[in-house]
This record gives sequence, C-alpha cells and structure tokens, in this order.
Amino acid sequence: MLYLTLLYDPAPHPLLCVEEPENQLYPNLLWEIAEDFRLYSNSGTQVFVSTHSPDFLNATELKEVFWLEKNKKNGYTQVKRAQDDEQISAYVKAGDQMGYLWKQGFFGEVDPK
Repeated sequence: MLYLTLLYDPAPHPLLCVEEPENQLYPNLLWEIAEDFRLYSNSGTQVFVSTHSPDFLNATELKEVFWLEKNKKNGYTQVKRAQDDEQISAYVKAGDQMGYLWKQGFFGEVDPK
C-alpha cells in the first residue's frame, strides 16, 4: 500500500498531501489510516487530506478538521475550522462524530450529498 510506504519512510516529507484516501481503501480501514496520518503529523510534519467520506471524517478529531466555504457575497473562499464552530464542538464533545454531523448539514454550505 502506497500510503504505508510514505508514512513509514525513514526520511519523512515535510508535507504529505492525500486526495480522497477512501477511494483506495476498504471502509473498515479508514479509521486505521486516519490514525496513521495522525501519528505521521505528530512527528513534526504536516498532513493534508481531502475527503468526501463521512466515514473518514468520523475517524478524525475536532482540531484536525477544516473545510473551504465560498462566500456568496464577495466570491472569496474562506477556511473554516470545526473547533471554532460552537455547535459542532458541543456535539463532538457530547460524543457525536463529525461525519454524521456533516451528513446532517452542520458544516455550513458544504453539502456531502
């Protein structure tokens, strides 16, 4: 698996970008690969993962999730952070998972459908 080759390279890359890991993995492996990305980033590198998978999002932590949202008034794209959203933070702290919240429409203009 290419991800494991990159993640366990003895010379870590300063930035690892992964696009939609859910396209190459069985759904039951998404939690494991999310944990591997987390461990890799804890070694002092940055990991950027783009996804359209609520299942992958369920495997992430509140502080790890960002999304892009286009401002309809001025046309600019803004970066939003899940931990800055009071409602998302409250639900996650109460035990909910972000993938389910995303599917229910809590991530602003970002629609998973």
